[in-house]
Amino acid sequence: MDPRDPDTTQRTILSSGPNRPEAQAACLVVIHGEGLGKRVDILDVPIVVGRDHACDLHILHASVSRRHCEIWAENNRYRVRDLGSTNATRLNDRMVEVADLADGDHLTIGESILKFIGDASVEARYHEEVHQLASHDELTGFYNRRQFIEILERELVRAIRNQLPLALAILDVDLFKRINDTHGHQTGDQVLRQVARTIRHNMHTQDVAGRIGGEEFALLIPELSREEALAHMQAMRQAVETITYSHVGISSPITISIGLAQHGTALPDRPSLMRAADKALYRAKQSGRNRVVTA
Repeated sequence: MDPRDPDTTQRTILSSGPNRPEAQAACLVVIHGEGLGKRVDILDVPIVVGRDHACDLHILHASVSRRHCEIWAENNRYRVRDLGSTNATRLNDRMVEVADLADGDHLTIGESILKFIGDASVEARYHEEVHQLASHDELTGFYNRRQFIEILERELVRAIRNQLPLALAILDVDLFKRINDTHGHQTGDQVLRQVARTIRHNMHTQDVAGRIGGEEFALLIPELSREEALAHMQAMRQAVETITYSHVGISSPITISIGLAQHGTALPDRPSLMRAADKALYRAKQSGRNRVVTA
């Protein structure tokens, strides 16, 4: 009997079974309602679920209290505690104040349902991969627009609470449409990957990068003064200026324009900060490109 015949069932070799995957962090995944697909790992410190942007798992729905519940690891087990929420915390449809969690348990938080996945679960690796796909841009590996904005909201809360500086830069590849129209999208993708690599290489440890548009990147710059953030972006612009892309043996330069805005009383929230950085970027383009303009 030919083992290659699709109608033939091949006998397996006796073994101890499939290799077990490496242990992943225990996590919570939103499987129903507002925040669908969001995921948070449960590591060494308690995580808080709630409507407040400062929460580790932020669920923006009126049925969710600002600080709804917390989950933490304790003596090789995981526990949940309600934090005095308006609509209570339900574990497998049972109202709880404090309870232990088991792999596969469902937590009802307002109108959203979360699934707890233990650190030994085969499912943890799957959800890690799904989360990576849902939160990152495939071409550059940076956060996608949705995830970047969520991180920006959280960092603004942290900056306000701790009275720390926070800057936002929007970086745009100059004349990118011309590159695409002249040389094709494959060359355009090559340029975006080169720019992303250069940004990543020149980022500070605490910076957060996202791809928020076709050729548009954003960089969140925590804990630097206005002058330090400006110097950081000037260095970033100069680093990109040194790279080139090749097409049919001809090398061409790449440049970026940058709009920079600093959080403060005039720019107190995410929409105003992004608008200011966008307007500064527009001025950088209008005044000749390949430059940094501050809001």
